[in-house]
Amino acid sequence: MPGTDHVLQADVPGGVPAARHLAGDRPSLEDQPMEKVNQATPFWRGFGPTAVEIWQYRELLGQLVRKELKVKYKDSLLGFFWTLLRPLLYLLVYSVAIGVFLGSGRVIPQFGIYLFTGLLAWTLFTDIVGGCTGSIVGNAGLVKKVYFPRELFPLAVVGAGVVNFLLQAVILIAAYLFTWTWPSPSNLLLVPLALTALVLFATGLGLLLAAGNVFLRDITYLVEVGLLLWFWMTPIVYDWTKVQTTLTEDNSLTALFHLYLANPMANIVLAFQRALWPGGMTEKGQAFYYDGNLYLRLGVLIVVGMAFVWFAQRIFARSQGNFAQEL
Repeated sequence: MPGTDHVLQADVPGGVPAARHLAGDRPSLEDQPMEKVNQATPFWRGFGPTAVEIWQYRELLGQLVRKELKVKYKDSLLGFFWTLLRPLLYLLVYSVAIGVFLGSGRVIPQFGIYLFTGLLAWTLFTDIVGGCTGSIVGNAGLVKKVYFPRELFPLAVVGAGVVNFLLQAVILIAAYLFTWTWPSPSNLLLVPLALTALVLFATGLGLLLAAGNVFLRDITYLVEVGLLLWFWMTPIVYDWTKVQTTLTEDNSLTALFHLYLANPMANIVLAFQRALWPGGMTEKGQAFYYDGNLYLRLGVLIVVGMAFVWFAQRIFARSQGNFAQEL
């Protein structure tokens, strides 16, 4: 059975967040009775009350999101510009290495935009997963001192990642203006669907990794290796038709190709490319345009993602009672 943290309960009666106590809205903590928090709850119940509690602490969540955004580039000369420079550097390196040296730029129309649409989705995914993994360990001081929902730490990483995603999308808009080519509006609905699926899947995975990293610090390094392997299993710097040709036509491994397409990030990246890559809508680039039913695929991913977030939160909730002791 998970342990239970015994800390001073800093909640104001009626569910007002503990942060308001610091402003002097109630007597000092020394005058408050000891109460049990993080008590173990049945696995099948507890998600709803936790969601309500997180909503009650929404102001604190907003502060944590701002902290994530500020601390990441604290004392750096360029500050938030690093958010734009990193994907631009990746774009430059892959454009030269893959597009020029390996010749993909001569085959895939508007290769730079094609590449950046995939990198845009992948950067958000790695920011959430990588940031969530160390979110509890990195805030050990707060975890051991005061009570509030521990889910706020990984959720703050998710919020900061989405803000960075929106900032990086400006580069894509600038590319459209520079090339004066625009994606077809008929597929733009795929963007919010793919973004929803990505955030749900990454949040669920982040909650599991955040909890696991408290008990096994090697998870941080395993995530780095796993994300690198995952990147090359996703059609970002190459087009998906090469995988289809190699597996189905050259080697008759159709089942393996379907397994490749079961990769959630492959579907999300293909959706971003289909919606945001103008080259995929031209007659020349039609071969690189995934024409499968991405709306159905993303719908399934969203449903599965919601179930995954629920499952991950329940595992997180069953583990958090021992966070203070392990940290």
